[in-house]
Amino acid sequence: MASNVANLGKIPELRKRILYTLTLLAVYRIGVFITVPGVNREVMSNYIQNAAGGFLGLFNMFSGGAIEQLSIFALGVMPYISASIIFQLLNVVVPSLERLSKEGERGRQKINQYTRYSTVGLGVIQGFGISVWLDSLNQAGGGATGVLLGGGMAFKFITVLSLTTGTVFLMWLGEQITERGIGNGISLLIFAGIVAGLPDAMVQTWNMTTLGGGDMEVPTLALIGLIMLAVIAFICFFERAQRRLPVRYAKKVVGTRMYGGQNSFLPLKVNMAGVIPPIFASSILLFPQTLLGMFPDSAVVEWFNTAFLPGGTFYNVVYVALVIFFCYFYTAVTFNPIDVADNMKKFGGFIPGIRAGKRTAEHIDKVLTRITLGGAVYMSAVCVLPTFLQSDFGVPFYFGGTSLLIVVAVSLDTVQQIESHLITRNYEGFGGAGGPRTKGTRRRA
Repeated sequence: MASNVANLGKIPELRKRILYTLTLLAVYRIGVFITVPGVNREVMSNYIQNAAGGFLGLFNMFSGGAIEQLSIFALGVMPYISASIIFQLLNVVVPSLERLSKEGERGRQKINQYTRYSTVGLGVIQGFGISVWLDSLNQAGGGATGVLLGGGMAFKFITVLSLTTGTVFLMWLGEQITERGIGNGISLLIFAGIVAGLPDAMVQTWNMTTLGGGDMEVPTLALIGLIMLAVIAFICFFERAQRRLPVRYAKKVVGTRMYGGQNSFLPLKVNMAGVIPPIFASSILLFPQTLLGMFPDSAVVEWFNTAFLPGGTFYNVVYVALVIFFCYFYTAVTFNPIDVADNMKKFGGFIPGIRAGKRTAEHIDKVLTRITLGGAVYMSAVCVLPTFLQSDFGVPFYFGGTSLLIVVAVSLDTVQQIESHLITRNYEGFGGAGGPRTKGTRRRA
């Protein structure tokens, strides 16, 4: 393993990509501690810590603690994710956008441009909601008395401008990481925010034990640790799981040479959507909360806060439904069985026992629908079941299923991309023997 890690520094391109990614993530973490002008950071931090069990705790986790600091990055990448959801849904129902999405790179760039504009609009709306919410907290008193050093329209304008600019900057950081770094930029930003809060959550958990002055017994802590390890192993298993459809290629004679006649397979991942469904579902549940923050005295706001309390029954039901929906929706957007079947037919490939063309597409779609159901159930279980640890044992919010799923899945995806670079440059991956392969060395079949 040590030799495989050492290989990372032997490839200049990969080394630059990793350093570039780490540098931008460091910039993101520094920006988290830049507070919006006019906000008392200490009072805001105390208020968020006292209300960490509800939506604020969820929002604070996805923003990497930026809500607690009321940072310029307090909105995080959620407006960008919400805008992406909107346009992916519109691509299905609006014919002009559907045609644009099929125009190749030019069409994708145009849709990305629309998504960026929508991100700015959503950032302005959510930023204004937060400014009104802060003003109402300051006027209501209680634990948030003195949260603002100033007020009025000038404060609201500066808050909206700071938060929207912070979101646009994070969107740019994510795109730069994806293009010039390693891994998915937006997912890595969320990953970095969650990981940054893990040490504090571990200290809180230790303080809850009898050794740390709390009431939790040490065997209970050990049981929680075993459950977490089991969940991580469960996530790793399903993230790597795939259904392999056998594919055969017909033999073709070109001139004096014979081509084809090979046996291959079509890998269909059980969880083809990755971490997108829980992120999308969380974003949808967080967005109305920001809008309703504009009306803090409304009865609708009070009902919403009570009914959609994270960990509650109604919240879990809606959350699971959204996760299942986005598992199917994102898989349908990113994987087209008709195109796969046409490409197989074009190159002389077929699935044994299945006629090429339409029948192959129907068979692939049938198999994909079944395994996606398994992936959706797995993802729902991982995201919801660990919440019982919080309700029964009072474990800090960072140890929820959603955060574990994002951390493990993003780590696996990033390692897989690093392995691809290593193998491309004639190095074994993390699971191989390590070291460069000499010119005369042959790869075993």
